[in-house]
Amino acid sequence: MVLLSEGWMDESSADFTRLWTTALPKVSAFVGSMVFEASDREDVLQDCAMAAVTSFERFDPSRSFAAWAVGIARNQVRLYPRRKSGDPIHLDDSALDLLVTAFSRSPKNNEDQLDKLEDCVSSLRRRAREICELRYVQNLKPAAIGERLGISPNTVSKALQRIREELRSCLNTLSAPQ
Repeated sequence: MVLLSEGWMDESSADFTRLWTTALPKVSAFVGSMVFEASDREDVLQDCAMAAVTSFERFDPSRSFAAWAVGIARNQVRLYPRRKSGDPIHLDDSALDLLVTAFSRSPKNNEDQLDKLEDCVSSLRRRAREICELRYVQNLKPAAIGERLGISPNTVSKALQRIREELRSCLNTLSAPQ
């Protein structure tokens, strides 16, 4: 048994949780590329998680978990139109297979870069993090951000430019050979 902050969890469940959490952005992007309605995407992602957890004992740890999870997502996406009439997916199996292949590629470098970016964003000042959240998580335009924060859209645009430069510099520093 493994002690986690929420309580006790067996080792297999802990392994699955760790792997699923890492693969979730890729699985979510794959599902999002095929299922356009937000509530339906959430339903399909939940189906993916349930299918993955119930078949985790068949996962081969020598292979990429993300690729395996995207394969499960492929099956769930194919089942989706049958469960919900009216929003069919017009891709044949070979097209779905090509998408699975594209989303399954998981260069370690990309994951490392995302970890570094997360570290860089964490190092930003509170106001800069808030602007990033509004722009890149909530997908607000500079005018809406300015309105919410009580500053001009031009000030927001310039702040975003400085933030991107700061993040780029941070990433370059973290990526430089030691």
